Amino acid sequence: MNVWLRNLILLVLMLATSGIAVALRPSQKIADQGPKVDLETMIPRAFDNWHEDTQAPAVIADPQQKELLEKIYNQTLSRTYVNTDGYRIMLAIAYGSEQSSTMKVHKPEICYPAQGFTLERKSSGTLALAGGSIPATRILATLGQRSEPVTYWTTIGDHVVRSRFNRKLVEIGYGLTGKIPDGLLVRISSIDHDTDKAYEIQNGFAAQMLNALSPASQQRLIGSLESN
Repeated sequence: MNVWLRNLILLVLMLATSGIAVALRPSQKIADQGPKVDLETMIPRAFDNWHEDTQAPAVIADPQQKELLEKIYNQTLSRTYVNTDGYRIMLAIAYGSEQSSTMKVHKPEICYPAQGFTLERKSSGTLALAGGSIPATRILATLGQRSEPVTYWTTIGDHVVRSRFNRKLVEIGYGLTGKIPDGLLVRISSIDHDTDKAYEIQNGFAAQMLNALSPASQQRLIGSLESN
């Protein structure tokens, strides 16, 4: 095969590959389909025996962290809730209409150490709900005498994802259908030296909060539930 013919074949293959890549590039944003997400109105300020504590700061965040969140996400929500027993829960939700790899920088095991916390432990768990469960991640972060157990989960489109491998499979699945998924992170934490008690209360808080949402809003926050 002469050089001219070989180069021609290579050029044709390159153009064909480029054309396929363009054709398969996702172009439909899930966020544009259906009702728009508005975290402030979606999440009730009071439900069951919980209500928003407007006198307490919701989340420790330095200016650099706040600026970074505003670049990564379209919306963020931070509130502190207190129940009738005086127990406080800090809720933080971050939503991006177009998920991307940069979202991982806001994972608690990354952003807590960035604010001076020590990450003591990390484990996988599930949040039991009526009709199913959510695969969640739990960490324990400390700062001086402050002990903060954290429960969080992330969604890509209609799927809760926990591992990097699971995330990639979901992203590929959406890509093959031409869709661009949105992404969301829900973080629930409390200041408590009794981690087992904290996780139990956080589980109940999550279940009660989700039960207070409309079906559409609940679907946005947890996607499709795993069967119990």
